[in-house]
Amino acid sequence: MQSVSSIAKEILAREGGYVNDPDDPGGATKYGVTIHTMRRLGLDLTGDGRVDAKDVQRLSRTEAERIFIQHYFEAPGIAGLPEVLHATVFDMQVNSGANAVKILQRLFAKMGFPTSVDGQIGPKTVAMAGLAVAAAPNHIRDAYGIERRNYYYALGDRRVASRKYARRRDGGKGGWIKRAEEFIAPRFHLSASEHTTRVASWG
Repeated sequence: MQSVSSIAKEILAREGGYVNDPDDPGGATKYGVTIHTMRRLGLDLTGDGRVDAKDVQRLSRTEAERIFIQHYFEAPGIAGLPEVLHATVFDMQVNSGANAVKILQRLFAKMGFPTSVDGQIGPKTVAMAGLAVAAAPNHIRDAYGIERRNYYYALGDRRVASRKYARRRDGGKGGWIKRAEEFIAPRFHLSASEHTTRVASWG
């Protein structure tokens, strides 16, 4: 069994260091922790009475890991899900907030185990997760990863500025797609030509 701390460290490695991309709604971000999250938590690391980009730059890996575990794993209730889903849902929760759980809930509905798509892990979502894992124990993680990948592509369909995260400048798979496929068995990865076809409408 992989520890929550180990999963959090892997997420930190994926997220990287400080960035402040104007095309990213998250704003100033370090190790995947956004300025919005730090403001919500009141993390004034410079002690100047406000939380701004300087505080984000000062964030340590240790503090980021603590935030991940406390606010993106424990608080949303991911621990209540079957273990096979922990790493991928946790990773997506850091990357996209409550959308992580909404994607999971939509997947359950597709599998015939409907629950409210509210982004909250309550007793019904936990129960549906158990049924879904029992129905497809060897494929549930792949299925969720594929839904993640579809979500990222759909974001690119809707928002031009987000396309660079799903498609590199040379046309290859962008960071979002590669990230989703880290949690998908290789046999379900899209080929280069399939990816190219999927994003062809983006011009």
